[in-house]
Amino acid sequence: MEQTADWIAATGDGGVMRVVDPDLLRSNAFRAEWDALAANASEPNPFFESWYLLPSLDLFDVLRKTRILALYNNDGGSERLVGLFPVGSNFDYYGYRLPHLFTWSHANIFLGTPLVAAGFEHAFWGALLDWADRNAALALFLHCPDIPADGPIFAALRDVAIRHSRPAAIVQSYERALLKSDDDAESYFAASVNGKRRKEFRRRAKRFAEGGEVSLEQTRGDEGISDWLKEFLALEQAGWKGDEASALACCDKTTALFRQTMMAAANLGRLDRVTLRLDGKMVAGLLTVTAGSGAFSYKTAYDEAHAKASPGVMLQRHYLETLADPVLDWTDSCAAPDHPMIDHFWRERRPMVRVSIPVGGSMRQAIARGIIRQETGRPVVGALDVLLEKPQTLTVERAR
Repeated sequence: MEQTADWIAATGDGGVMRVVDPDLLRSNAFRAEWDALAANASEPNPFFESWYLLPSLDLFDVLRKTRILALYNNDGGSERLVGLFPVGSNFDYYGYRLPHLFTWSHANIFLGTPLVAAGFEHAFWGALLDWADRNAALALFLHCPDIPADGPIFAALRDVAIRHSRPAAIVQSYERALLKSDDDAESYFAASVNGKRRKEFRRRAKRFAEGGEVSLEQTRGDEGISDWLKEFLALEQAGWKGDEASALACCDKTTALFRQTMMAAANLGRLDRVTLRLDGKMVAGLLTVTAGSGAFSYKTAYDEAHAKASPGVMLQRHYLETLADPVLDWTDSCAAPDHPMIDHFWRERRPMVRVSIPVGGSMRQAIARGIIRQETGRPVVGALDVLLEKPQTLTVERAR
């Protein structure tokens, strides 16, 4: 029987880990605590904030099988939410039948970092692993994909593994494009793209402008957002994603998720839209969500009839103006490794890891260590002390 509600994984420093009741999760009172946690998180993750995760759960977890774990700190006699993490369970591990716990997500969640208040990173991992050991059921390990390897959340997991001699392993490391620079937009673009290519892009832009009235604008807020989202969905579906049935508008659930979450982000003043128009018609669009001092590229689309004009390059060149934004320090591309376009324009890289941690009793953990050793080609020593020397391109889909 799962230990929930009032047991609960004691952290040893005045905290407990609870499974949140689904109805409580959707209450105004809990959402207020959740939003306060997100605003003060050690590392931002907009995909696990209430405005994004709740619609995700409603649309993609209709049977409510996902457990939302909440870490509370009760120092001083009153409880405060200091950690939140969605956990699923599955038998399918990248095509192999292996029971495991995992960071719950879907195809449009691009980061797996738990929401943890600054200063509680170690307590969070200690409580989470304690909970996982006690509630492993058939699961052999906890799989946590898409965690930044250079942040305090991963550093705390490494420390906890070392401190408790906890078997754990990085099963995949990779990099994705990041925009972070003190350069101005023009200098950054010049350093990323050689003179010959810049000249060619200028020629294409000039030729494009001969076709009508061109506008390129950037908006942060909710003005005209409903019509903008409708235009974007139609634009994306008209291209190759529509042909492959992977466009957002090809599925009622992804359409609903897109509308609900982007409307919410816009209402919060956290949706950055770059729009390229020709005679008033959207030719290309770029959506970026802000979180704290960072931002996350979410979706982009362009009219393939104008592909020769390189509309995607026009959008990205314009987005470089955010380098002058005093609030934003960086933007995560959320792109696949070795992306054919963005990797050529954004020179910085964000190191990412997938981590697997054996859970349960000693016998179960021994089995998991053997499986992980086969996956990585090295023994699971427990300290997470060796990153792969060369980042590897992910060749499998995210576990569901």
